[in-house]
Amino acid sequence: NVTIKLPTSHFRKKGKLQSLIDIYEELNYDITLKSQDGEHKRPRQTTTEEVFSTVIEELYPSRNYCVSVAVSASLNKHFIPSPWKCVTADSEARQGYHEAAVAGAVCVSLVIAAVLKCVHSAGFILQKISLPQTLV
Repeated sequence: NVTIKLPTSHFRKKGKLQSLIDIYEELNYDITLKSQDGEHKRPRQTTTEEVFSTVIEELYPSRNYCVSVAVSASLNKHFIPSPWKCVTADSEARQGYHEAAVAGAVCVSLVIAAVLKCVHSAGFILQKISLPQTLV
């Protein structure tokens, strides 16, 4: 989860400091993710909020990641990316994934048991009665 707070502007209107959203209404932002595999630039997104969050998914556990954000406006392409902020991803998977894996394993086991029971009832495996010689 990356929380982004836009920098303050130096423009004033009626003595009040204007935010970048007050000036541009909508801003673009690019998130660059750096890990041992190299840098990966995520698709450009837009915002109309001064403080917002975004979630970066599909990270490997226990791996160090660094994030930098560059904010720009459609009218002004001059921007300076934020300094790199680094953190290590959690070492264990979320609880929901464990529950889903167990539920999936139970379902697969039930399907296999049902198929084996049907095959046994049809007489294809573990036959108790031997077939007459003409049917062998």
